[in-house]
Amino acid sequence: MKISTKWLAQYVNLPETPVELAQRESVTGIEVDEIIQPAAGLKKLVVGQITKLTAHPNSDHLNICQVDVGTDEPLQIICGAPNVAAGQKVIVALPGARIANNQKIKRSKMRGEESQGMICSLQEIGFDETVVPEEFKNGIYVFPDEVTVSLGDDVYGYLGMDDTILDFDITPNRADTLGMRGTAWEVAAMYDEQPHFQHPQLSEASQPAQDVLKVNVADPQLIPIYRTRVVKNVQVKPSPLWLQIHLWNNGIRPINNIVDITNYIMLDYGQPLHAFDYDKLAGSQINVRLAKPQEAFQGLNGQDYELTDQDIVIADEQQAVALGGIMGGNFTKISDTTHTVVLEAAYFDPVHVRKTAQRHNLRTEASIRHEKGLDLSATPEALDMAAQLLTQLGEGTVLKDQIIGAQCPLELPKINITTARINHVLGTQITQAEVIAIFKRLGFKVTSQGEQLVVEVPLRRWDISLDADLIEEVVRIYGFDKLPSTLPVEAQTPGHWEPQQQFYKAAQATMRALGYDEAISYALLNQTQAQAFTDAETTAVQLAWPMTQDHEFLRQNLVSGLLNDLVYNIARKQTDLALFEQGRVFQKVHAQDARPQEIEMIAGVKTGQVAQSNWQQASRMVDFYDLKGDVEALLSSFNKQADISFVATDQLAQLHPGQSAWIQVDQQIVGFLGKLHPHYAHQLNLPATFVFQLNLEKIWQLPKRSQIDHPAPKYPAVTRDIAIEVAKHVTNAAVEQVIQTNAGPYLTQIQLFDVYAGENIAAGEKSLAYRLTFQDPQATLTDTVVNQHLAAIQTALTAQLAAKIR
Repeated sequence: MKISTKWLAQYVNLPETPVELAQRESVTGIEVDEIIQPAAGLKKLVVGQITKLTAHPNSDHLNICQVDVGTDEPLQIICGAPNVAAGQKVIVALPGARIANNQKIKRSKMRGEESQGMICSLQEIGFDETVVPEEFKNGIYVFPDEVTVSLGDDVYGYLGMDDTILDFDITPNRADTLGMRGTAWEVAAMYDEQPHFQHPQLSEASQPAQDVLKVNVADPQLIPIYRTRVVKNVQVKPSPLWLQIHLWNNGIRPINNIVDITNYIMLDYGQPLHAFDYDKLAGSQINVRLAKPQEAFQGLNGQDYELTDQDIVIADEQQAVALGGIMGGNFTKISDTTHTVVLEAAYFDPVHVRKTAQRHNLRTEASIRHEKGLDLSATPEALDMAAQLLTQLGEGTVLKDQIIGAQCPLELPKINITTARINHVLGTQITQAEVIAIFKRLGFKVTSQGEQLVVEVPLRRWDISLDADLIEEVVRIYGFDKLPSTLPVEAQTPGHWEPQQQFYKAAQATMRALGYDEAISYALLNQTQAQAFTDAETTAVQLAWPMTQDHEFLRQNLVSGLLNDLVYNIARKQTDLALFEQGRVFQKVHAQDARPQEIEMIAGVKTGQVAQSNWQQASRMVDFYDLKGDVEALLSSFNKQADISFVATDQLAQLHPGQSAWIQVDQQIVGFLGKLHPHYAHQLNLPATFVFQLNLEKIWQLPKRSQIDHPAPKYPAVTRDIAIEVAKHVTNAAVEQVIQTNAGPYLTQIQLFDVYAGENIAAGEKSLAYRLTFQDPQATLTDTVVNQHLAAIQTALTAQLAAKIR
């Protein structure tokens, strides 16, 4: 909420500067997010009047203006605005002036003609595009004829730019400060001042409003308050400048006097209002009800909405003309032909308003206030004040009495509290007289019954319902800085990582030790990236209101985010990369599931050189086995009691079908690794890249392997070499499995030291050579024992793998 300090000063005496006020308010309980001074950085902007206008001889759209700025001689200024005309009073930037974005204005020549300054639009002096009145949106600003200005004066005061605006960062429970009057109560309590407000003095016609309009409220539980007034013979025209200043300093575009009055009252009282064109209400009636299923509605923003039976609407005899508490309809909007206005002030059920705004992605200033809470006691007065302004600024005639469609009983909450309770909670020694004085500063009524105080809370402070709320109010006004400083006496428990967290941290440390750099990627991707590297059984998890199309789906893998990081780095000539990420993926197996499963994963990507060329060696690019070795090292670091295996697969479309594998632990798939498919890598403009991903949650659940220390062996080891010829499809893992199973108890190491295919080897076969190490920790092995085990190995290889012993 933007708070104009000049507007605030009309309601309460401000003994300090705006900056000091902001500092004090932040300490008291409402943070001031920003202090805005619209004129800051601007220089030499004055009021001028165009006395003469001639067409530029060398341009078909520029004009030569003679501008009186209160000096002896007028200035010649070239202007190309479409709305420039003689006689206008305008904003002039003199030579040497500073306008928005610190742009300096100099004397110059435009197509051969001298220009001694600039005639400015509101945007050019720092106004946001969204608050500029429509008539000046594409041209210069022209002061209204009824505004008295002096030529040569600075423009800041005339445009409200000499104000200081405080941007309150309001918490959800302090909706009372979403209006200037509620803010005045807050500031008055802070300075121990008494706010002073103007109240409506409304003159009514003799004709009752109920004679021309019927109001029906279907469910007073959903619409506790609904009031209207009818104003006839209204003239629709631009608002006076003072009203426009109040609006644009609060970020609202002035439109016309009728609409601007409703917005002004909303800023003043915090009570949203709406104005209907009476002549466009079919049947001269208003029906406040729930929408019909799939009922059509077109808002003031020109967009069409399909409503549900949970949306509150204001309807006439034929159709919905407003969305309750959120936005009016396009059909009954105020226009230049409007003569009779129906003003609405209401309180709609905040839950319905919030859900409707969320359902249709339609948040407005009105919906924000209805969601957070309103001062129900101010609704009738706000409606009367708006009607009074319509008589003053629109020459309207107010019909007699408000039409009350619904009015819930208004009972002020009463809360009992004692000074002893307050001091016990705060650790203070505040007297009862001081407590009573604080409550009265806040506008609360207090009745003393001995030690007990009965506090009557006004309806504008709907957030106060418990004695704890009153204690908070006391300490806010008393001063947090006055509270005594004490140390806690309870025993403190030092924080520590849970075992599962320690497991994840150890995985990260291992990846860093293997030479990988840690990356943190977005959890939101496009659909293709989000569902890559997963099986077809998962369902995409889409956001209801994504920020962009590239961040629309929750990730189901970590690899896609790492590949995006690779693309970013390679585009900047960083080509030798090894990245990893540990984080959660979001997988929904069944489409009907309310929420996806969050699974902790770790993934890595590797590309470029693993060894650079030098005088000792040639360069070498990363390959499948480099990555496989890293994965094996990572799995080994987990120290789990499980059998690890790699099973070739072609089921992942993003991986090369000949260089990819499932990672299995005890026959359970826990991840994958492989080379990016060339086509997929080409789409990303990536070189040969290798990736892996592991499910850490599955691995964490495996039992730990016991660590058993053995003494160093006293007896020598015996080695034997064996060479076999097998079919090319036989894997090293299969050979090692057969050897391990049939080698007896003394085999301690299997080492593959040669792989050969070619001359003297049959087509479709390969030669594998292994060095086997045998050792008995209790005695010296004899050749007879070793040869027996070697013979058993050879027999098994021949029988199970059709191997030929070479």
